[in-house]
Amino acid sequence: MLSRTAENLYWLARYVERAEYLARTIEATLRVTALPNAYVGKTNEWDSALLTAGAAGGFYTHYAEADERSVVDYLLFSTANPSSVRNCIENARLNSRAVRTALTGEMWDAINGAWIELQETWRAGPMTREQLARFLRFVQEISLRFDGSAYRTMLRNDAYWFSRLGLHLERADNTARILDVKYHLLLPEKEHVGGPLDYYQWTSILRSVSALTAYHWVYRETLKPWLIADLLILNDSLPRSLASCYGNLVRNLDQIGVAYGRQGPAQRHARGIRNRLEHSRMDDVFQRGLHEFIQEFLGDNARLGEIISTQYLN
Repeated sequence: MLSRTAENLYWLARYVERAEYLARTIEATLRVTALPNAYVGKTNEWDSALLTAGAAGGFYTHYAEADERSVVDYLLFSTANPSSVRNCIENARLNSRAVRTALTGEMWDAINGAWIELQETWRAGPMTREQLARFLRFVQEISLRFDGSAYRTMLRNDAYWFSRLGLHLERADNTARILDVKYHLLLPEKEHVGGPLDYYQWTSILRSVSALTAYHWVYRETLKPWLIADLLILNDSLPRSLASCYGNLVRNLDQIGVAYGRQGPAQRHARGIRNRLEHSRMDDVFQRGLHEFIQEFLGDNARLGEIISTQYLN
């Protein structure tokens, strides 16, 4: 496979995953901000949405204050934000056009249809809360259609494996960021841990990664921070956990290595991260510091992306 084709497939999957994650982040933020002030009080939910998306720096060059209107516009529709949902969908279509013959018809229809609807229906953005809710659902359904089409219709060859690398690398980054923002930045300093605000913020975070029901199935307890961290970091059975993402990254990189007859630094680096996750325990993670653990993981994850690019995509 040409490195340019591999790169297009890799970034196509990353853009689709990123768009869904941003939609889920906005949806979860709206849920918390809709709570009565008696429960929530004065919070920094929209700031946290920007931090979770890694977009705070760019946002404040265009807006003075983080409120619902400005954050929704920047994360979903702004052409000035390279990672806005609008730009993610447009970039996904550009990448899919470049590798049209490597995609199945169902995958192309999912991306091309989404781009057409974006142009025809959502060019001006939503005007009401009800329209915003429909748009967020539209974005999530794009990802589900595309991912489901890839899983059900693609040959298990290098095109599929490079696509999965992009998806799981992006998913791991997103899960780590939202967990880090909660633990390190989200809860106001004067707020009681375990209080109403803390509970609703945890609920919103689990909803944003589609894990609220999974949490209750696995632990059958009320929301507890250390159990939520265990689910999102170490639990292989949750598709969005860091452990699950790296299990998939290792498997897909190994498949590529076998297909091309050579292992390399990407395989070794991914396997090292996977081994650290397998041998980690939440007691040790909390004792060392969860923020430090996640920051190290984010650096390692970004480094894997650089190694994959150097080894296969350049």
